[in-house]
Amino acid sequence: MTGTVAKPIIGIIGTGAIGGFYGMMLARAGFDVHFLLRSEFCAVAERGLQLDSAVHGALTLNPVQAYSAAKDMPPCDWLLVGAKTTSNADLAPAIVQAAAPGARVLLLQNGLDVEDSLRELLPDSLHILGGLCYICVHRAGPGVITHQALGKVQVGYHSGPAVGEQARVSIADEGTRLFQAAGIDANSMPDVQEARWQKLVWNIPYNGLSVLLGASTAPLMADTDSRELIKALMAEVVEGAIACGHQVPPGYAESLFAMTEKMPDYWPSMYHDFLGKRPLELAAIYARPLAAAKAAGCQMPRIEALYRSLSFIDRRNA
Repeated sequence: MTGTVAKPIIGIIGTGAIGGFYGMMLARAGFDVHFLLRSEFCAVAERGLQLDSAVHGALTLNPVQAYSAAKDMPPCDWLLVGAKTTSNADLAPAIVQAAAPGARVLLLQNGLDVEDSLRELLPDSLHILGGLCYICVHRAGPGVITHQALGKVQVGYHSGPAVGEQARVSIADEGTRLFQAAGIDANSMPDVQEARWQKLVWNIPYNGLSVLLGASTAPLMADTDSRELIKALMAEVVEGAIACGHQVPPGYAESLFAMTEKMPDYWPSMYHDFLGKRPLELAAIYARPLAAAKAAGCQMPRIEALYRSLSFIDRRNA
C-alpha cells in the first residue's frame, strides 16, 4: 500500500448518496479522500458536498478533491464503490486506473454476487471486499445528501492475493477500522455471501414494493395487506438462503420488520432510481437470488412475481 495503515489514500467511485455520505464522514475524520463524479462534477467542484444528517447534523465539505476522470486521481489504497450494480461493467476501467498496487476495492452495494461479477473484470492483484450498508440515505440534489437514520457498515473479504484466513480477516478489519475512525458503527463479517442473503431479507420486499405500489415504508407498514405481503416475501428470502446453505438467525426477519416500524418514513433506493428513470437493480437483488435458490431446489413464487412485475415497469420506464 502506498499510504500508511492509519491514513491511506481513499477513492470514492460513484459519489451518490452512499459514496458521498461515507466519503464525507471519512474526509471529516482527516482521511485523504478523492471523489470521482460524472454528471454532478461541476456542481460539487463549485459548491462542495452538503450533508443534512439527522444523526450528525448539517455538514459541508468544501473544497472537495473532485475528479471527472479516474485517470486524474492519485493512486488510491482503498476504493469505495458506491455506484449502483447496474454500472459495474463500466466501472472496472475506472477502478483499475485509480487503484494503487494491491489496492482494496470495497463494494458498498446491494444484491447477490456483485463481487463475483466485478472480480472477472479486475486484475488478480486487487483485493475485493464486500460492504453492506444499513442506512437510510438519499440524494436530495446535485452534491446534496439527506441522511435520515442508521449508518452501520459490515465489511468482508471476498477475493484477491491475500493468502490464508488470517490475512483475509486482517484486511477486512482494516476496512472496519476506517469507518470506526470516522465515527461509523462497523464490523467485519466472515461470510460475505451469507451476509448478502441476510440483507436481501429487507431489500427484496421494501425496494420492490416501493416501486410496485408507489409507497414508502410508513404506508407499507400501516396497511394490513402490505404488511402480510412483506412478511411473506421475507419468509421466502429466508427459505432461499437456507436452501443455499446459509444461516439466518432465528427471528431475524421479525427483527428487521420491527426495526422498519421504528424507522422514519423512508423511500428505498430503488424508488429513487425509478423516479429518476435509471435502470433498476433487478439482476443483483432479484434475478441472482432467484436463480441461486432454484438451483438449490427452492422456489420463491412471490419474489418471482415481484421480479416479473418490476421487470415490466423497468422496461416501460426506460
